Amino acid sequence: MPLTHVSGGLPADGRQTVFDGRMPAAPGDLRVETHGIEPVPEGNRYGGPGRLFTVWFAPNLTMTGVFTGTVGIALGLDFATALAAVVLGTVIGAVPTAYLGTWGSQTGAGQLPLARLAFGRAVTVPGILQWLSSVAWDALIGLFGGDALARLCGWPFWLGVLAMMLAQGALGVLGYEAIHRLQIVMTFVLAAAFALIAWQLLDGVHLVGTGTAHGADQAGAFVLTSTIALSLTLSWAPYASDFSRYLPRTTSRPRMFWFTLLGLVVSFVAVQALGLLGASVLTDQTAAGVDKLLGGGVLGAFGLLAVALAALCSNAMNDYSGSLALQTVGVRIPRPVAAALAAALGFPLVLWMHAADTTARFQNVLLFVGYWIPGFVAIVIVDWIARARTRGGAAIDLAVETARPQSGWPPLLAFAVAFAAAMPFMDTSLYVGPVAAALHGADLSYYVAFLVALAVYAPLRLRRRPQH
Repeated sequence: MPLTHVSGGLPADGRQTVFDGRMPAAPGDLRVETHGIEPVPEGNRYGGPGRLFTVWFAPNLTMTGVFTGTVGIALGLDFATALAAVVLGTVIGAVPTAYLGTWGSQTGAGQLPLARLAFGRAVTVPGILQWLSSVAWDALIGLFGGDALARLCGWPFWLGVLAMMLAQGALGVLGYEAIHRLQIVMTFVLAAAFALIAWQLLDGVHLVGTGTAHGADQAGAFVLTSTIALSLTLSWAPYASDFSRYLPRTTSRPRMFWFTLLGLVVSFVAVQALGLLGASVLTDQTAAGVDKLLGGGVLGAFGLLAVALAALCSNAMNDYSGSLALQTVGVRIPRPVAAALAAALGFPLVLWMHAADTTARFQNVLLFVGYWIPGFVAIVIVDWIARARTRGGAAIDLAVETARPQSGWPPLLAFAVAFAAAMPFMDTSLYVGPVAAALHGADLSYYVAFLVALAVYAPLRLRRRPQH
């Protein structure tokens, strides 16, 4: 299993395992990364914290975020109130994601592999959930990207999706450095593209100065809009250190935190604000609708290309992190094969989503696949802090920490109780909990799940000594 040694490379007997392999040596090294979930040794670390801004900025410039941004107006909020809800939720979700990302440089390990410190063998539960979530996000984003590519090239929908999945799978196979380099380039390309799309879409559009929701209905709509925004940024939390694990241990953790936070917040707020501004015209939430709104022709083709490229950026990261999650649960296949598998499984799910009500499925997937994440975040943070106190300020050594595994039942208990406690507070079109209904649609489930997991796990973790 992973995290058996911090120096990376080969196990003590000198044999290479499926979790080891070739690592990128420097910025621009685009050879296939076969290295899996084994910690990256210090001698193989490179890069600076600035690349965390681009890797967390570009993949969020998607039409999914734009369409999600229309929810606040659809719920009856005015523009200013809806924007405040978006900013609040985005920041709240981005803070733990940015914090978890700082663990990569300290350990050389990905997020799900690190979760084994807290969960022990029970890491299979969040590991499987993360892998399934990666495939679900593949489908959600690929729905737009594949459709856009098909319309741009004059292909049938399924062929556009297939080409998209092949391209993102190839990037997932190439691995860490290829994804970082792509996001650097796409930060500038997609920022320009979405600025042009915004200029064209919003020509003549007026702000919604007065909402239709008032009193308790307005409060409920504000909370739900904020929770949806929170779910977007928090959905990256189980990926966070996957894309910082090659940074040197000496990398400034405050700079890592702020670059990640800014990348997430600026990108997500920008696309959701665009959705709020253009809610009145973004009624056809498909690639065809984007093409029509841009007037077709060259500008429409450019918009479709931007949608496809944005989907490529996001899904390449899903496939990469999905490959690490699959290895974490104990599936002994090479990381590149695992990445290709995630892309392959996303294809039929895209076709399934395409066959039904797209708008409803957006909100269902965005909220439902993320309900497990707050409890997970609370558990791994508590364990991390407890271990830091035990070390007394010394640098973390994964070999030592892994030799002190935790029992699997306390985190699983907290994980399950947190999810159960959150259910009455959930508000999706699949299920509306009684508390959410009483609160006029306010979805407080993410906050409840985090706090309950914290309340259940912290006493159990702090009173129990690690197993030897």
